[in-house]
Amino acid sequence: MASGTETGAALGYEEARDELIEVVRRLEAGGTTLEESLALWERGEELAKVCRHWLEGARARLDASLAADREAEESED
Repeated sequence: MASGTETGAALGYEEARDELIEVVRRLEAGGTTLEESLALWERGEELAKVCRHWLEGARARLDASLAADREAEESED
C-alpha cells in the first residue's frame, strides 16, 4: 500500500484503484486494531474520491466526444 501521504491529485486512477483494493482486502481480513481500521477506512474514502474524480472526468470526455460526433453527423446531412 502507498504511504498514505500522497494526495489525490498525485495519484492516477489505476494507482488509486489498486491501493483501494488493498485497503479493502486488509479491512476484510481483519486482525487490525480499531485505530488501524479507522485509518484504513479514511484512506479508502480518500481513494474512492480520487477514483470517482477520474471516472467523472473520463465520462465528461466521452460525452463531449460523442456530442461532437453527433454534431458532425448532423452537419453532413
